[in-house]
Amino acid sequence: MTKFFKIMLLFTVLPVILLADAKDNALTYGFLTIIPPFVAIVLAFITRNVIFSLFIGIFSGTFMVNITGSNVFVAFYNAFVDMSGKMVGSLADSWNAGIVLQVLTIGGMIAVITKMGGPRAIAEKLAKRAKTPASAQIYTWIMGFFIFFDDYANSLIVGPIMRPVTDKLKVSREKLAFIIDSTAAPIAGLALISTWVGYELSLIKDAYVILGQPEVNAFAIFVETLPYRFYNILMLAFVFFSAYSLREFGPMHKAAVRAYETGNVSNPQSKGIMNQENSFMLPKEGVTYSIYNAVIPIFVLIVVAIVGFYLNGLSSLKGEVLAAAQASPYSFNTIKDCFGSADASIVIFEAALLSSLVAIGMGLKQKIFDIHEAIETWVFGAKALVITAVILILAWTLSAVMKEVGTAAYLVSILADSTPQFILPSIIFILGSLISFSTGTSYGTMGILMPLTIPLASAVGINTGLEGTDLHSYIVLNIGAVLTGAIFGDHCSPISDTSILSSMASSCDHMDHISTQMFYAIFVGIIAILFGYLPAAFGVSVYILLPLGLLVIYLVIRFYGKPYMKVKAS
Repeated sequence: MTKFFKIMLLFTVLPVILLADAKDNALTYGFLTIIPPFVAIVLAFITRNVIFSLFIGIFSGTFMVNITGSNVFVAFYNAFVDMSGKMVGSLADSWNAGIVLQVLTIGGMIAVITKMGGPRAIAEKLAKRAKTPASAQIYTWIMGFFIFFDDYANSLIVGPIMRPVTDKLKVSREKLAFIIDSTAAPIAGLALISTWVGYELSLIKDAYVILGQPEVNAFAIFVETLPYRFYNILMLAFVFFSAYSLREFGPMHKAAVRAYETGNVSNPQSKGIMNQENSFMLPKEGVTYSIYNAVIPIFVLIVVAIVGFYLNGLSSLKGEVLAAAQASPYSFNTIKDCFGSADASIVIFEAALLSSLVAIGMGLKQKIFDIHEAIETWVFGAKALVITAVILILAWTLSAVMKEVGTAAYLVSILADSTPQFILPSIIFILGSLISFSTGTSYGTMGILMPLTIPLASAVGINTGLEGTDLHSYIVLNIGAVLTGAIFGDHCSPISDTSILSSMASSCDHMDHISTQMFYAIFVGIIAILFGYLPAAFGVSVYILLPLGLLVIYLVIRFYGKPYMKVKAS
């Protein structure tokens, strides 16, 4: 019997042993309600495969609620049918279906515009301005902001364009990979329009359903979490400060000295250099690159989404809020209410679909491809994000299972009275980083933690005397801890998909990239806790903490970081 089969057997048979006396009473499961997320988390550490881990976590939960007698085989069959039904139900939900379509459609649009050479044209415009190692790194950082809509696209587009420039100016491949990796997921996670936002909105919405608030404004809460994304913001600042000052520390300084003094931008002792060949993100040969091939479709995406949020949200307003909107249709409060009431999953899908049609039309007019090749390219781009859709469906299904067995309610009952208010956000951030590190994916981590975090944060806050706005802000803080802890762990993980893509796009040895980036990521993660989540939980304003954290980052780089060359930043 293989080790893999033994593990699977253990976590599917374990509920049979533990629940022999529970049978028909789902309300008395007690500590057994933690089995679904526990199985998912433990298997994530053991197998490092988030899809398998979520699948078995779901099955263990459906198995629990389908033990109706002593016949184990009937229970297995009923559990499988129940699991299948929940998956179908997750995808049948109009919100979830919109999210999946949104992700796949943006993936198709990315493929089309990159096939047309649009993003590469913009990158090359910036690359021509890079005259020093500092400016080369800063422009790489800037390009990461421009390609905000997807972390995969960010890595695959920026790396091949800037690599010749940074090589020429003796910037180590490790530093290039670090910049790319640190401006991929952190920016996509912060962007209001991206392949990430729909997933994050769906998790927030589902978790509030567990809390008993099905009508919650998920998009408004998402926006409120942005200042609390301490790791994302501080990491982006760290990249800029280190690039501008030409100062490094830890393993990255050693790589920088090697590149500057010997000209070896890659570690000569490394043999596992990764490169990005045969990627669907590469533009078609012979294409005349034009920045408009990227700017126009993306502009259409953004404008249509903004207008769509307003119109869709306006149609959803009722009562006094609608009357106020009709009286002052373009006031700040009206726009805020409209954006908050909009169905973001449908709006962004519609915007992405229209921008895809615009991109295809532009390509056909320029004779870059024919209609058959255009559709084939779009479909290929959508297929590249099917794995994301799979994780989405499994995460939604696990959330439904945990709701059915009462996982959140049980955790709240045992932890709400014993967990100090000030420590919970930091615990959530650290736990998220550990799960993400073991699985190599931020998505799965968010799917596992979010349904548990929001109800728990609500109960802990109430039991410590928080109410109204203070309680809401505390929940938002913990949501931010989930979303950033997942990215922090992803940055440190050698099996992270975005880290692998960053290594590949930079033609950098993957373990060289991880070993140099991990040192920086852990440093920024510690700052995010000490100058972010801990004091924020005590009620310190985020608008005090962010400048303080940025100052600490700058001072450490300035006085602890070591210069490795005499070229001045520009």
